[in-house]
Amino acid sequence: MNKILLAEDEEVLRMLVVDTLEDEGYSIDEACDGEEALQLITQNNYDLILLDFMMPVYTGLEVIEKVRQLPGKNEVKIMMLSAKNQQADQQRVLEAGANYFMSKPFSPIDLLSRIEEILRD
Repeated sequence: MNKILLAEDEEVLRMLVVDTLEDEGYSIDEACDGEEALQLITQNNYDLILLDFMMPVYTGLEVIEKVRQLPGKNEVKIMMLSAKNQQADQQRVLEAGANYFMSKPFSPIDLLSRIEEILRD
């Protein structure tokens, strides 16, 4: 079973994504801010980390930069979920170390399809 961390401060969106992924058999941990996400990342191994760009304490961008410096966490796959979908924002996210970028709003089906594709790679 693939283990995924979802770091998203919007509770309704977090619940929607968790329900969608759990229905497909994924094991999901949740964080509501960047600090909680980093704590979970240091304590657990994930197949994929889904990060919101704009979160309290640490932004998704800051979380990516910190994760990429952690021993043994450099290879974890990270996807940024963001309404900040300008080309410059996407470029910053990828340069910071994210593997993928998905613009909000997105449909749960599109997210699930993208996750399945990522985890097959």
